[in-house]
Amino acid sequence: METIGSFDAKTHLPKLLERVARGEKITITKHGKPVAMLVPPPAQGTKDVRQVVREMLEYRDRRNRTLGGIPARELVEEGRPY
Repeated sequence: METIGSFDAKTHLPKLLERVARGEKITITKHGKPVAMLVPPPAQGTKDVRQVVREMLEYRDRRNRTLGGIPARELVEEGRPY
């Protein structure tokens, strides 16, 4: 892990961010003492599509959300210009 002073960090921030985006970690110091770290964000996991659909259906059931008996196809067709 590299250490860089706050003045240099400010001056070279775009380049530092590029390095962090590639996975590097950089400690920023002020008067020789660590004050901050530039680290990549936590990895964002992708949800399983089936799990997302289950969550949507559970939400619908909890909130009692329905289309009022109108078929989805009819709503789609209604919104289309002729």
